[in-house]
Amino acid sequence: MSQSAQHAVPDASTFTIRSIIAPLIAVIIGLFMVILDGTAMNVALSGFMKEFGKDLSVVQWTTTGYALAQAAVIPLAGWLSDRFGAKRIFLVSIGMFTAGSVLCAFAGNIEMLILFRVIQGIGGGMVMPIAFAIIYRLSPPEKVGSVMGMLGIPVLIAPALGPVVAGALIDYASWQWIFLINIPFGIIGILAGLRTLPNFERQSVGSLDIPGIIFGPLAFAALSYGVSEGGTSWTSAQTLTGLIVGAVTLLIFIFVELRSKQPLLELRVFKSRDFSKGIIVQWITQIALMGTFFLIPMLLIQVQGHSATESGLIMLPQAIASAIFMPIGGQLFDRIGARPLLVTGLSIVGIAAYFLTNISADSGLSLILITSGMFGVGMGLSMMPMNTYLIQASPPSLVGRVTALTSATQQVMTSFAIAGLSTYLTTKIKDHVEPGQTPAPNAFYDSYGETFLVIVGVAIIGAILGLLLRKPIRSPEDEGKIVEAPIMMGH
Repeated sequence: MSQSAQHAVPDASTFTIRSIIAPLIAVIIGLFMVILDGTAMNVALSGFMKEFGKDLSVVQWTTTGYALAQAAVIPLAGWLSDRFGAKRIFLVSIGMFTAGSVLCAFAGNIEMLILFRVIQGIGGGMVMPIAFAIIYRLSPPEKVGSVMGMLGIPVLIAPALGPVVAGALIDYASWQWIFLINIPFGIIGILAGLRTLPNFERQSVGSLDIPGIIFGPLAFAALSYGVSEGGTSWTSAQTLTGLIVGAVTLLIFIFVELRSKQPLLELRVFKSRDFSKGIIVQWITQIALMGTFFLIPMLLIQVQGHSATESGLIMLPQAIASAIFMPIGGQLFDRIGARPLLVTGLSIVGIAAYFLTNISADSGLSLILITSGMFGVGMGLSMMPMNTYLIQASPPSLVGRVTALTSATQQVMTSFAIAGLSTYLTTKIKDHVEPGQTPAPNAFYDSYGETFLVIVGVAIIGAILGLLLRKPIRSPEDEGKIVEAPIMMGH
C-alpha cells in the first residue's frame, strides 16, 4: 500500500464531537428511517389483510420479501462502496429506499406492494453496513467508541418506536402513511449527505467477483428464508428447501471466495483469532438481544391483550435506557475495551430475562417496565462495543468488507433467533395444553417463562465467551490507520 493510499485519521487532540456531528446526523437520518420502517411493518400486517382481502400467508411476504432483498444485497455493500465510493452508494441506497416507499404508498394490490417492498429492501439493505463503515473511517482511534456509540442510538431506539409510530398512523390515518412518512426523512437525508459527507476515494478492486455475486446473495437470502420459515415448521418443504439451498450455496461461496484474488466478501479476515472469537460472541449476543425484541411485544399483545400502540409505549423504557447507555458504552469502550462492557451488558440482559421466567397473570405491568429498562441498559452497553470490536479486530483495509460481512451474518442470526424462539414457544404452549382443550392464561404465561429461560442461558453463554475477548492487536505498520483510502473533503 502506497503512502498516498493511506488515510491519516483526525488528530485526537483537535477532534471534537462537533467536528463530526454534521456527517453523523446525515448518516443517522438514513439509518433511523430504514430501521424504523422495518419494525413498523409488523404492526401493519393486519391492516394489509383487511385492505387487500388476503390471508396472512400472502401478506407476510411484504416483510419476508423485504428481508430477503436485504440479505441478498448486504454482501454487495462493501464491494460497491469500495468501487464507486461509500458516499455515492450510501446516498443511492437512501434514494432507492425512499423511491420504494413512494411506490409502496400507491400500491394497488398486494402483489405490487410485495414487489415495491423488495425495491425498498434492496436500498435499505446496504444502508447499515455502509453507515458503520463511513462513521468508523471518520473517527480517530481514541474516540471511535464514543462516536460509534452515538451512531448506535437509532439502531436500538427505532425498533422500539416502530410499533408505536405504525400503530398511531394506522389507528388515526391509514396504512399508506407508514410509507409516506419516509419521504421527508429520505429527502432530508440525501440533501444532508450531499452537503456534509466527505468523498471517500474510490479504490482499485479489480473486476467484479461474478461467482461471489451469484452465490453470496443467494446463500444469505436462502438461509434467512429457511430459518424464518422454521418459526412455523422446521420440517416443512419451504424450510428444508431454504436451509439446503442456503447451506450448499454458502459452501460454494466460501470455496470461490477463498480462491478469488478480489473476493466479494473478504473471508480471510477469519484468520484473525480475535475476529473469529468476536463474531461468534456477536452472534450469541444477537440471539439474546433480538430474542427480547421478539418475545416481549408478543407477550403484551398475545397474552395480555394490549394493542400494538400500547405495547410500543410499554416498551419505551427499553428505548430510553438504550439511548442513554449507548453513548456511555461508547465512551467506556475507548477506556476499557469491549470485554467488561459485553460481560456486564449480557449479565444485565440475563438477569432481566430471569425475572420474566416467573411472570404470571398476577404480575403487574411494573415487571415489564422494569425488565424492559434493564434490557435497554444491557443492549446499550454491549451491542455497539461488540460491533466496534469486530472492526478493530480486522485489517484496516477491510473496514467496508467487514461491516458487510457482519451485517449479512447478523441478518441470518436475527432470523434464527426469532424462528428458534417462536418454535420453542409454540412447543411449550402445546406441552401445557391438553389435546382438544383451549389454552388457559397460565399455560401462556408458563410457556413464555420457559422461553425467557432460554434467553437467560444464551446470555450466560455469551458472557462467559466474552471473557475470552482481548483488545485487538494491530501490527506496527497498521497503527493509526483506519482505512486504506484517503478522504477528500470536497463535497
